[in-house]
Amino acid sequence: MCAAALEEYCGSVFWNASYLNREDPDLPVCFEQTVLVWIPLGFLWLCAPRHLASLCCRKQVTKKHLSKLYICKQLVVSLLFLTAIAALAVTLGQDYGPSTDPPSTVKNAGVYYVNPILYAVTWILLLLCQEGVRRREGAVDSATLFVFWLFLVLCDIFPFQTLLREALRLGEISDVPRFCLLYISFGLELIALILSAVADIAPEDKERFKKNPEAGAAFLSRITFNWLNSMMFKGNRQPLVQDDLWELKEEDSTATINDRFQFFMKSELAAARVRLEKKLKKKQDSKAKGVTFQNPMTNGLANGVSQDVLMMEEKGKKDDGKKDDGKKKKKKEKDKEKEEVDHPSSWLISTIYKSFKGLLFESAFFKLLQDLLGFVSPQLLKLMISFTQDKSRYIWEGYLYAVLLLLVAILQSLFLQQYFQRCFLLGMKVRTAIIAAVYKKALIVSNDTRKESTVGETVNLISADAQRFNDVTNFIHLLWSCPLQILLSIVFLWIELGPSVLAGLAVMILMGPINGLIANQARKIQIKSMKFKDMRLKIMNEILNGMKILKLYAWEPSFQTQVEDIREKELKVMKKFAYLSSISVFVFNTAPALVSLATFAVFVGVSPSNILTAEKAFTSISLFNLLRFPLAMLPMLIAAIVQMTVSKNRLEKFLGGEDLKTDVVLHDPSFNAAVCVQDGSFAWERQSEPLLKNVSLDIKPGRLVAVVGAVGSGKSSLMSALLGEMHTTNGFINIQGSLAFVPQQAWIQNATLKDNVLFGSQHDETRFQEVIKACALDPDLELLPGRELTEIGEKGINLSGGQKQRVSLARAAYSQADIYLLDDPLSAVDSHVGKHLFHQVIGPNGILKEKTRILVTHGVSFLPYVDEIVVLVDGVVSEVGSYKSLRASRGAFSEFLDTYAKEQRNRTTSEPGTTSEPGGFQETVDVELIPETEDLQPDSPLEDTVSLTLKRENSIRRSKRIGSVRLRRQSSVREPEVADKSNKGQRLIEKETMETGQVMFSVFLQYLRAMGWGYTVIVFLVYLLQNIVFIGQNVWLSDWTNDAVDYYNMTYPSWKRDTRVGVFGVLGVAQGFCVFFGTLLLAKASISASRILHSRLLNNILRVPMVFYDTTPIGRVINRFAKDIFTVDEAIPQSFRAWLMCMLGVLGTLFVICLATPFFTIIIIPLAVAYYFVQRFYVASSRQLRRLDSVSRSPIYSHFSETVSGLSVIRAYGHQERFLNHNTKTIDENLKSVYPWIVSNRWLAIRLEFLGNLVVFFSALLAVLSRDTLDSGLVGLSISYSLNVTQTLNWLVRMTSELETNIVAVERVSEYTELENEAKWVTDTRPPEKWPEAGRVQFDNYKVRYRPGLDLVLHGITCDINSMEKIGIVGRTGAGKSSLTNCLFRIIEAAEGRILIDGVDVSTIGLHDLRNSLTIIPQDPVLFSGTLRMNLDPFDKVSDEAIWKVLELSHLKDYVAGLQEGLQHEVAEGGENLSVGQRQLLCLARALLRKSRILILDEATAAVDLETDDLIQTTIRQEFSHCTVLTIAHRLQSIMDSSRVMVLDAGKIVEFDSPSNLLEKRGNFYAMVKDAGITQEDVTSL
Repeated sequence: MCAAALEEYCGSVFWNASYLNREDPDLPVCFEQTVLVWIPLGFLWLCAPRHLASLCCRKQVTKKHLSKLYICKQLVVSLLFLTAIAALAVTLGQDYGPSTDPPSTVKNAGVYYVNPILYAVTWILLLLCQEGVRRREGAVDSATLFVFWLFLVLCDIFPFQTLLREALRLGEISDVPRFCLLYISFGLELIALILSAVADIAPEDKERFKKNPEAGAAFLSRITFNWLNSMMFKGNRQPLVQDDLWELKEEDSTATINDRFQFFMKSELAAARVRLEKKLKKKQDSKAKGVTFQNPMTNGLANGVSQDVLMMEEKGKKDDGKKDDGKKKKKKEKDKEKEEVDHPSSWLISTIYKSFKGLLFESAFFKLLQDLLGFVSPQLLKLMISFTQDKSRYIWEGYLYAVLLLLVAILQSLFLQQYFQRCFLLGMKVRTAIIAAVYKKALIVSNDTRKESTVGETVNLISADAQRFNDVTNFIHLLWSCPLQILLSIVFLWIELGPSVLAGLAVMILMGPINGLIANQARKIQIKSMKFKDMRLKIMNEILNGMKILKLYAWEPSFQTQVEDIREKELKVMKKFAYLSSISVFVFNTAPALVSLATFAVFVGVSPSNILTAEKAFTSISLFNLLRFPLAMLPMLIAAIVQMTVSKNRLEKFLGGEDLKTDVVLHDPSFNAAVCVQDGSFAWERQSEPLLKNVSLDIKPGRLVAVVGAVGSGKSSLMSALLGEMHTTNGFINIQGSLAFVPQQAWIQNATLKDNVLFGSQHDETRFQEVIKACALDPDLELLPGRELTEIGEKGINLSGGQKQRVSLARAAYSQADIYLLDDPLSAVDSHVGKHLFHQVIGPNGILKEKTRILVTHGVSFLPYVDEIVVLVDGVVSEVGSYKSLRASRGAFSEFLDTYAKEQRNRTTSEPGTTSEPGGFQETVDVELIPETEDLQPDSPLEDTVSLTLKRENSIRRSKRIGSVRLRRQSSVREPEVADKSNKGQRLIEKETMETGQVMFSVFLQYLRAMGWGYTVIVFLVYLLQNIVFIGQNVWLSDWTNDAVDYYNMTYPSWKRDTRVGVFGVLGVAQGFCVFFGTLLLAKASISASRILHSRLLNNILRVPMVFYDTTPIGRVINRFAKDIFTVDEAIPQSFRAWLMCMLGVLGTLFVICLATPFFTIIIIPLAVAYYFVQRFYVASSRQLRRLDSVSRSPIYSHFSETVSGLSVIRAYGHQERFLNHNTKTIDENLKSVYPWIVSNRWLAIRLEFLGNLVVFFSALLAVLSRDTLDSGLVGLSISYSLNVTQTLNWLVRMTSELETNIVAVERVSEYTELENEAKWVTDTRPPEKWPEAGRVQFDNYKVRYRPGLDLVLHGITCDINSMEKIGIVGRTGAGKSSLTNCLFRIIEAAEGRILIDGVDVSTIGLHDLRNSLTIIPQDPVLFSGTLRMNLDPFDKVSDEAIWKVLELSHLKDYVAGLQEGLQHEVAEGGENLSVGQRQLLCLARALLRKSRILILDEATAAVDLETDDLIQTTIRQEFSHCTVLTIAHRLQSIMDSSRVMVLDAGKIVEFDSPSNLLEKRGNFYAMVKDAGITQEDVTSL
């Protein structure tokens, strides 16, 4: 019916099969005139509205210019319009025009009128469309128009050749005008197609597109990722650096992503909160109905751990776990309940979905197309095989199939890459959104929420959890795509083989649980291995943090054995894991063989009429190959999703936590006081008891107020309350004006000193210099290599405690705020510096004299100068008043004064051997037990005030938490990367060397050598054998299918059938066993490699000189032990195996194709060359982008943990916005390398897949050409192999580059195994047994510098210290006091001169001999996690009695005896569960144990409370009276009774005599004594 109408419309036959059924087929003319015209035009008409829409927009046309390209396009279309009019004219002329011939009755058919009109209208429409594209914002071309021209040209090829063939057949042209018009318009269409593929870039956009070529890329360039070429070429010429990376597109930038995410998050989170409240309400109602109504404080709303749980935990610790089960159960239930209701849940996924749904649907669309196309290839393969079997078919069919195979493969490649591109982009955006959201939240999070997670855990949220989301979103579509693929495969297989498919399917499904079981076991093992890893890293972290102590005490061997023991256990677990994984590899590799075996065996066994033909066999095999991927991916994806849900809960908990209330502190201008607190009670947590009770303060503007009180009386908490960091349970605070805050522990950023002081304010040179001078930073700047532009390391690593504190004070002074909160800034500095700071900055004549200042202080000497004093006792304000009035009232204040003043006097008066008074002793012991976290030393790891104060309550809980170790590890794996601003000498932290260029072949060899050559060769041979067996199996199958031809119409003998099935099965299983043994051997080899590499690294790291640790951030070294060793342990063996298998797989495939069609060898060569170039280009750039990614990722994490640790400072200054912007910038820098990396993978994949598609095409083409000589089995074999080659090629390059990336870890590890060592630990010249007996020390013209290339620190020291002398060493910061001790221990080696101890030159003996015979009590007490006993005697050399004795001498006996485990008491990491005083006393005990004749005492700078200090001084005077003692003093009182005092200045001895003589000389020493406020009476009383 339809055909008849069309035939009338055309005036000729519409369709006739006979046209195709001949040697030279053609399409009927009518078909060409209708269908082939309508397809492209229909496409254009459908797409036109979108282009016309931009014409209708009222917006001003932005692109004023008319480019040459645009004019050419419009011109071509206009010419085409003329050809359409001409065609119409010809028709009209023929029908109605005057003609010499007699008028014919037959008119032209309708199509000759309709088509020209259709075309004419279309061309007018096209002119409008092109104008629409020109007006569209940011458009450089149009994809739809390009596709339209492509369709048009393709469809016009058919009439083109029809007319040509007809003209050649007849020998003349029958219809000249139409013939000419067709060819003219075809030429114009071709030109238009070429023009539409070129991008039309406006001159004003050229610059923008240089920074981001993607925006200016044309459609073809976008789908083949050609726009990346310039970066790839550049990366191949020279290693890429951060500046080579392009700008991000607007929609990919952090700011845009974050805004979008926050917008949806707001509404989703609000909805989740409402849901949560409803749920709680329901719960409460049901509870209220029940009888058991608990303490109303904790009705499930408890945000922190509720009080009673806390109490229980503490009790539990004391009761040594004698809790009954009932209690435990209750607690568990309670915790569970807390888990359930604690935070608004299930809003994160929906937020992500809403924010990025556009990308999600686009990628889903491409995935669907690609999946469907995947099933076309096996059907084409089937047609191809049947074509080669049937020799009577025309040859053009074969060519058609070959071309179709190529087309389908190309389309599939294009769709797949677009899908991947969008998925990875989605993953990147999700990760970015999460990092930005977590950072933003961290700035405003309340202390309750903060208390629940350590800094490490929060850093973990943005490193691990965000990455998990990234990984899952990359493959999220597999959730629906895998089941779809499985379903389609089964349907097609059923069509091929009928029900016997179920046998194969059953085998596949059975494999599932087996894999599941193995995975489960593997997970358990993995957890165990993580535990050992954590233990090892924890110890490593401590070793590196306490490296100086290990060196001073010569304790390295003890710790080395500890680490090696753990490592052995870890390797044992790894071995188990390797065995398991080799089983799972075995299962995975035998699966396809078993599946096809089961299916074919059942198929031929069910009935004798079932004969396995080549079509059936190879179609099913390629379908089974399609099945492998989804079946393998699904379980992995589900596991990943399960992991992601854990991350989801953690993120929801953190992001859904409470914000800090901004309205705690009012800013009401009607008050006349600067700071006003009325009846304020403040608590750290909602439910807890208030720490500060009924505080009322009224501070007038411009006053200086001191806050004093005993340790733990709530001084720091008061500061936090004023900053609004605490919960107000009662009363209110009003503050007028801006705040500046100096925390007790200086918070220093990893930036230049100048940036630290400016802290985001405008730079004003005079003000800056004034502040620097007032804060006594001038002399320090002299010492710093780059003055104020010196870069300060993480946590202020290259500044002393005092310098950090002064920088922190300078920051406040520079900020020009109205109110200054100073939390004990003077405790960390020397007394004379403290005096200077008070008078120049804080005091009545300082630069802040106009401002309101609140100063927490312990320094009694400053109190007379303040306007008002607030005395705190146990969180209550006991008195307020001026110094005089308070002294007179004899209250708490005068008590406080007496204690402190007396102590300061005691310090100077107590002679050796006497305690101040019998009662004094008792009281100090009591004080000792108050943990004084408030007065930590400045050099302990930095945490801000809030966390410190929180820690006080938290430490009990903290030591129970094992989890925090792993988290800590991740937070330390970060390396400060900073743009080189200055020359090499002045950089403290050398930039981490980033390897560039190709990884040396020698590194590969080094790894193989570590594995052992024997293993390596055997592994290679086993894998080769596996590949040969695999090929053999498939050749056997192709031979089997030829039986179908041999036994055509005959009964198939059952013996033959059984042989075929049997051999096929045996070969399949043999292949599995080869893989199994290969994997097993490889695992053994790689574990031995891991062992060797780690022990070399550890061995060397412990022998590296101290200088290395001063110039290398610990994170960087830890990174070698964490990430790089992890890579060596796990990633390298895996990628090595995969690479080997891929490599052999590709070679095998090519071999089989060559076997089937020998001509293929000719094609291999150009393909191999192309492949090699693409691969080299890719690997060079991709590796560098990967490195840039990891280098630019570090700053995100370090900036984050820096922010978290300095939160209260950032909030106090109100700089949240600035830090947010900085974070956005940092993430953008990272994305700049992540995005091109994603695209570079697509760039590579599309090029490789094109190569692979060519392999398919040529193997098909050659099969067609030589079909007369080939049997159908081999054709099936070679094509089904080549269909697989695309994926394998892709994998091979991936694996090569992954192996190269991973092998860098070996390079990095070996870089640290080749570092220069310090001198030998033990040499041949050993000192006498009891050396040094006298303890006489002589310096002889001793000069030293810290590193080659720097100036001398000590300039020729010459002095002689006699046996048993007590020497005090004094001098300003940086005078070289500490350097002197470092030289004694040979921490730094002499540049010239020598040191003699008892006549032995110390540079001639081994380091351990030297260090074992000296003893030092260091400034900051470093303890290691382990038992108390291990901390005192790591080598187990001493008896317990001896240890108890020294504990008694160091006043710790009562404390230790009172502990549950006594000497076996576990010390937490860094000694966190002991107070600072106790740690100091333990260090004293260490010194007492060593019994050496020379003691070096490096006085603690920080305000270790005076009691402890007294104890230490006393003990030293008694116990070390027979030793030579060198004391580096910060408090002059302590050395006024020395035999002699050495005054150092700038590395030279300026004075060296007894104290009394020096005072008479009135030189440097006299000035210092005067500064410290020590009067003549104090001295004479000595």
